[in-house]
Amino acid sequence: MFKFESLEVWKAAVELYSIVASNTEGLYRRNRSYLADQIRRAALSVSANIAEGTGREGLRESKQFFNIAKGSVYEVVSVAYVINTERLFSSEEYSAIYGRCDQIARMLSGLIRKR
Repeated sequence: MFKFESLEVWKAAVELYSIVASNTEGLYRRNRSYLADQIRRAALSVSANIAEGTGREGLRESKQFFNIAKGSVYEVVSVAYVINTERLFSSEEYSAIYGRCDQIARMLSGLIRKR
């Protein structure tokens, strides 16, 4: 087992990607694939950077990747806001993504402070 697989924040980030992927399926049918692709890439980047951060030997390098992951969380929120503003998400879809992002951002802040 890799070290990142035991982190709750990584598990939450993988779930975030699943939520984003399922909630953006309809964007492809509405000719908004660019929005779906952008938010999916940002969501996938969260778990990938957490994993990469745990694989780094130095504390400074690890924190750098956790900060990049946190930036990707913020990107997901920003793109989700745009999608929601265009009324392409239901309020439930937006709330699910926003809530999960808030949780992950707090978890990452704790992980960064802890290390």
